[in-house]
Amino acid sequence: MIRYAAAEDAHWAAPLIFEAIGDIAYTLTGAGRPEDAIQVLASFFREKNNRISYENSLVAMAGEEPVGLLICYHGSRTEELDRPFADRLQHMTGTAPTIVKEARSDEFYLDTLVVSPRHRGKGVGKKLLLRFEEEAVKQGYDRTALLVEEENRRARNLYEQMGYHPDGMLRVSGHGYHHMVKLLAVPI
Repeated sequence: MIRYAAAEDAHWAAPLIFEAIGDIAYTLTGAGRPEDAIQVLASFFREKNNRISYENSLVAMAGEEPVGLLICYHGSRTEELDRPFADRLQHMTGTAPTIVKEARSDEFYLDTLVVSPRHRGKGVGKKLLLRFEEEAVKQGYDRTALLVEEENRRARNLYEQMGYHPDGMLRVSGHGYHHMVKLLAVPI
């Protein structure tokens, strides 16, 4: 089963988000240690109107156990959803930060897709990806997109099998990412 996330999911979701986004977590939170970054991510997850909010998240369940997480939103909202992170960083450093815009304004964007280690290789990621596409169609969008790190061949293979194709590169937090897109059929 896949359900919408709740603020109470933050305690298990934040460590998975940290694992999935790697160095981007340090860039977004301004934290220098994993435990600090996870704490900040959990705080943002509990709040509305930011990139990693529970309100943008879907949870894969195995019985009563959450086993995967997907975060998505429309690219036209990127600057608005990144504003709380930018405000935090500016408050911490005194200078306006630069947060790379990962999503284009004309696409429904998959920000994060992660499955708990014990449940990887069981099709959970594929189910979440299909649900992401259903959510895009439900909201009236016909173009989906995501980033995949250059070295993450396993994830890229999954995305290509699901019909995504690379259409550019982006550099985020010192790492290279393929920007991948898929056009969906939206009922009229």
